[in-house]
Amino acid sequence: MEWVETTGRTVEDAKEAALDQLGIDESEAEFEILEEAKTGLFGRVRADARIRARVLPKAPRPKQERRPRKQRPRKEAGSRPERAAGKAAPATDDQAAAVAVADDDAEGSTPRPRRGGGRARAGSNSGGAAPRDQQEGNQMTDDVVPVGTQADIVTEFLEGLLTSLGAEGTVNRTQVDEETIELSVVGDDLGLLIGPKGQTLTAVHELSRTVLQRRATGRHEGRVRIDIGGYRQRRQEALARFVTAQAELVVAEGASRALEPMNAADRKVVHDTVNDIDGVATISEGVDPDRRVVLIPEAAEA
Repeated sequence: MEWVETTGRTVEDAKEAALDQLGIDESEAEFEILEEAKTGLFGRVRADARIRARVLPKAPRPKQERRPRKQRPRKEAGSRPERAAGKAAPATDDQAAAVAVADDDAEGSTPRPRRGGGRARAGSNSGGAAPRDQQEGNQMTDDVVPVGTQADIVTEFLEGLLTSLGAEGTVNRTQVDEETIELSVVGDDLGLLIGPKGQTLTAVHELSRTVLQRRATGRHEGRVRIDIGGYRQRRQEALARFVTAQAELVVAEGASRALEPMNAADRKVVHDTVNDIDGVATISEGVDPDRRVVLIPEAAEA
């Protein structure tokens, strides 16, 4: 991924500006400090801090030592009733987790917020068992996993998820740019996979990243985005219209306006929208999950 360069009164301010521009969380970013802030008399800032940042490349997981497993006595063929009955194979752990999240939403329960390290981690397994790639003896590599290969894996996961839920839908693939591919799930009655305020969609996105880490153990390049039923596209368009109206009020009244707290992806939409409007600028205030964008008259930016 390409580096972006930002400035701020402090290094932390410059980092937050970079995160907003990239539309990611701090745990997904890599920073390099180019210049510390310089202060003059009475602590006044003479020169802003300057950094550069980019999306953190996905590193391969460390190898884990494997303990020899005890040999279990082999059972006679046909001893399990489900084998004799020809029972279908169960869904994968990742697909089952997504189905569980969707079922919770369908019953009207409120999804629990995920804070502080709540993101799915590569190779994590709540049941304590080793990831499937280690069980099968796959070797960790430093090979680059291109974004096209990542999209193939996520597509397979999404199609399996649709099958597990009994939902009708297809996965369309769009090459946004050289480093980004968007997978759009299109079909009827996909609200179960979106959830209230898109929370189930966010969970599906997190699970897809875990699947990628398990099945593609090399260094990931590029980014795969997921949209379901056009939810993300509609939200971005509605947010851009709202921000445009708020920016016009800022220009007309000459007064700042603070927006509600948003995630990094939505803050990026706000910044990108305001960049095309004369007479208004943006700054970010607070820390996640309460970080918000403030629209200010451009003359007040300094």
